[in-house]
Amino acid sequence: MKILRYFAFFFLLMSCACNDNSSENAAEDAPIIDENPPLLEEELLDQVQKDALKYFVNYAHANSKLARERYHVDDVGNDANIITTGGSGFGLMSILVGIERNFIPRTDAVSRLTTALNFLENADRFHGAWPHWMDGNTGHVIPFTTKDNGGDLVETSFLCQGLLCIREYFKNGNAEEQALALKADTLWKGVEWDWYTQGQNVLYWHWSPNYDWQMNLKLEGYNECLITYVMAKCSPTHPISNACYNQGWARNGAIVNASSYYGFPVILNYNGASGKVGPMFWSHYSYLGLDPRGLTDQYANYWTLTQNHAKIMVAYAVANPYQYLDYSDKCWGLTASYTRNADGSVGYTDHKPTNDRAVISPTAALSSYPYTPVESLKFLRYLYEEHKDKYVGIIGPYDAFSPKFNWVTKRYLAIDQGTIVPMIENHRTGMLWNLFMNAPEIAPGLVNLGFHSTQHGF
Repeated sequence: MKILRYFAFFFLLMSCACNDNSSENAAEDAPIIDENPPLLEEELLDQVQKDALKYFVNYAHANSKLARERYHVDDVGNDANIITTGGSGFGLMSILVGIERNFIPRTDAVSRLTTALNFLENADRFHGAWPHWMDGNTGHVIPFTTKDNGGDLVETSFLCQGLLCIREYFKNGNAEEQALALKADTLWKGVEWDWYTQGQNVLYWHWSPNYDWQMNLKLEGYNECLITYVMAKCSPTHPISNACYNQGWARNGAIVNASSYYGFPVILNYNGASGKVGPMFWSHYSYLGLDPRGLTDQYANYWTLTQNHAKIMVAYAVANPYQYLDYSDKCWGLTASYTRNADGSVGYTDHKPTNDRAVISPTAALSSYPYTPVESLKFLRYLYEEHKDKYVGIIGPYDAFSPKFNWVTKRYLAIDQGTIVPMIENHRTGMLWNLFMNAPEIAPGLVNLGFHSTQHGF
């Protein structure tokens, strides 16, 4: 009897052990619930737009409400009173996106924009053009270089791109908003584009009251200055001739390039690139408002041009000719930004395949979202899900980093942060493209130059 009880007890223990093991196996086989699942793409896009917008709201110049040239987290070299004309234009467009997405209250934005435009109205202008840099307290020019102390037509064109979008966005609003729209209209129409030709068939970048035309920099394509010719041609008050565009910008047709790079046609001659491509911002600055989708003229299909530019940058990173750490289809993008000098100090350069310092600039891939949405999303996830603590700060992605050198600059530039919000929004909704292209002076001016747009029906 004792033996039977012993065996019964033994089998009971074995049964319990089997049940326990089954429980453990069941737990091992159960799906693992990730407590921090990857964000949806829309959530990531919201996050990076909110972050970059802070540069133009939380960190704007206190008096003028325009964009500071730079912001350094370590507060070294901030030059807090320097505001930048082109970066401010990008900031105006970013704020419109912030209103539309409820990132910033509309009334606050209108107040902020009114202050900014009042400041521009009273700031130094040179035949209607603003300087590259201004003092945010006084509105007086701050020389960019010794002889660059007057009008900067290219920076002015970036600003006017934003002014047109403000006018179109608010023109049917309440009384305060309509006054803002009228102010934007008056400012843009005050630029004497034709003055900057010196009576020739080309635009010049600078004019100084002290040095006249000594800078002598012609705007010849292809680079970031297409929008300057578009604004100049579309001006209802001081337009340029077609010959100015065709002979000056397009170099009498020599702007066209039939070569390919990494299997993609480059379409146009990127200045100084010898059949390759320039820094990525050349496909951003002109196209915050100017919609390249279905846009053609006698020289290019501009969607193919800009999309191929981004695809080439991705292909270059994947090929990784110098075998730099992390270069891939999720870590890519060469453009003008802060850089790492050979001695480890911080400098500035126009990164591109012919000037690759193993430095990645986040704005390059993020602002290319309309052209390469798959690869730009991969880069966004690389930043925010794999390396957020390292590469993302209080105003979004830092300006530049290098995995090869384990280097990151905790600094921001207006012109780099300023293209992220608008270009991502153009990918999401086409908002700024539609505002700009539907401005009544744009289509007639473009048609006059020989442009057609299947996207906008002209």
